[in-house]
Amino acid sequence: MSGGSVGVGFIGTGMISNTYLENLTSFPDVRVVLLGDLNTELAAARAAQHGVAASGGPDDVLSHPDVELVVNLTIPAAHVPVSSAAIAAGKHVWSEKPIGVDRESARGLLAQADAAGLRVGIAPDTVLGPGLQTARRAILRGDIGVPLSAQTTMQYIGPDIFHPAPEFLFARGAGPLFDMGPYYLTALVHLLGPLARVAAVATKGRATRRIQVGDRAGTEFPVEVPTLVQAIAQFEGGATSQSVLSFDSPLARTGVVEITGTEGTLVVPDPNTFGGEVRITRAAPLKRMSAEPEWHPVPSVGIEAGRGLGVLDMARAIRAGVPHIATGELGYHVLDALVAIEESAASGRFVEVGSTVGDIPLVPDDRDPFEATLDPGAVRQAGAAS
Repeated sequence: MSGGSVGVGFIGTGMISNTYLENLTSFPDVRVVLLGDLNTELAAARAAQHGVAASGGPDDVLSHPDVELVVNLTIPAAHVPVSSAAIAAGKHVWSEKPIGVDRESARGLLAQADAAGLRVGIAPDTVLGPGLQTARRAILRGDIGVPLSAQTTMQYIGPDIFHPAPEFLFARGAGPLFDMGPYYLTALVHLLGPLARVAAVATKGRATRRIQVGDRAGTEFPVEVPTLVQAIAQFEGGATSQSVLSFDSPLARTGVVEITGTEGTLVVPDPNTFGGEVRITRAAPLKRMSAEPEWHPVPSVGIEAGRGLGVLDMARAIRAGVPHIATGELGYHVLDALVAIEESAASGRFVEVGSTVGDIPLVPDDRDPFEATLDPGAVRQAGAAS
């Protein structure tokens, strides 16, 4: 690899930026150059907190010559405009999920990037962690036979209990479907392949919510989107899934992902995390059907890190001139499925998922995010297409 470490700039320095910064400032193959936010005081505070030398507004990030890759951590409605501005400025872009809030603008973003010879990467990058990678290897080895079905559950009372400004999480482009759904659907696409069609029902538990923490505690705000979604899906390969996504459940049950095949059931770690135990249970003899299942752990593969792995994978791929893993095309396919679920809930009908995605590469077994693999003496060509 050549070209030296990749310069990264942030646009958006809210809550999620902390975990990105904790990791990206520890990966030798990237350099966090500048943090930008409309709230420049917040950007400056984050920069001081994480030892980043410079901060400012979004335009400072877009114009900085050492920023090759923009990390877009804005609210969902701003994802496409900010990513588009980054591409127009000659930067690659990594965006938090979802890629956008509608199909047309997301397709336009990918077309813009293709025309400019630049890359788009889309969260979640949790699928690059040892948990999901170990699970995927188990399925590819045939450890549970032929995958037939999946079940996922993500339910709790909602982010207004901990977020000081939760309104955007109950607005268009969010809710449990668009906020948490990408973790579960992206995991399922990695494990079972592209989605073909979906059906769903949805409802809204309350018309308004109340902020419960921070300076604005007690403030009410409107709920714009469904807060309980139940969906079924069929994959191109024939497997099916059923999923619950809820911000309306006093009983918290999150991170449930189970894949059942002809020879066993695979329990996958929470797709909102990077590690966790992968377990398999197989059919018991008839006389033991009522007994507790016998679990077999699957040896973990890979080194656990955290959010920012997708940015690191993009940076290394840019230097190597090879594809990165969490691509814009994958992000678009997941968005397409999310919108199809939304459309099905509104229409009461199955909706076809019009897009697809090719085979997704595995993370190499020996990849170490904390290893310096890029030549620090090489000359970077700013904004060059890979």
